[in-house]
Amino acid sequence: MNEIEKRIQSIGVVPVIKLNNPERDAAPLAKALVEGGVPVAEVTFRAAGAEKAIKAMREAYPDMLVGAGTVLTISQVDEAIAAGAQFIVTPGMDPDLVAYCQKKDIAIFPGCTTPTDYHTAYKFGLEVLKFFPAEQSGGLAKIKAMSAPFPMFKVMPTGGISLKNLAEYAKTPIIAACGGSYMVTADLIDNQKWDEITDLCKQSVAIVKEARNA
Repeated sequence: MNEIEKRIQSIGVVPVIKLNNPERDAAPLAKALVEGGVPVAEVTFRAAGAEKAIKAMREAYPDMLVGAGTVLTISQVDEAIAAGAQFIVTPGMDPDLVAYCQKKDIAIFPGCTTPTDYHTAYKFGLEVLKFFPAEQSGGLAKIKAMSAPFPMFKVMPTGGISLKNLAEYAKTPIIAACGGSYMVTADLIDNQKWDEITDLCKQSVAIVKEARNA
């Protein structure tokens, strides 16, 4: 794994963030995540101004890992890189986007849930894949089944992850980290409940640590 992937794995969870008011919320959200022991964020392009949020978070906390999620186009990759994104996450396996990110020397985690997706990722030499939507696509049982023919991959499941099932995922060696929005819901962000976000991050870190050490 590269250094970005190693850092993400060491943290164990990746908040998947949709910001409706990046100018107001990006910096204080970054502070809440860092104070909760989760200095990483996947800022999705599902909301306008994602590039502004990425830039603001990187400026407020230069040591924080900030990436772009729900990236669908090459132009979005360019916008994310210009804003300071350190990794790209796509909802599906798009060979053109993977090739472009590799050309730009930025880590990419494509969404993969099928043998065809995994085989395509293998051809690109990828090592860490996003498994999305995780629970809806078969969850941990499918991830384990997929690792039999493809043992070279680590996986970042996203979709349906919560405090209730985080430990089950985290204790599995195939899992690099778990993506989730449960600690950064629209209610928590829009109502600026920064202390609650920090607390949920602390709980998540504790669960991951205990699960990995079990």
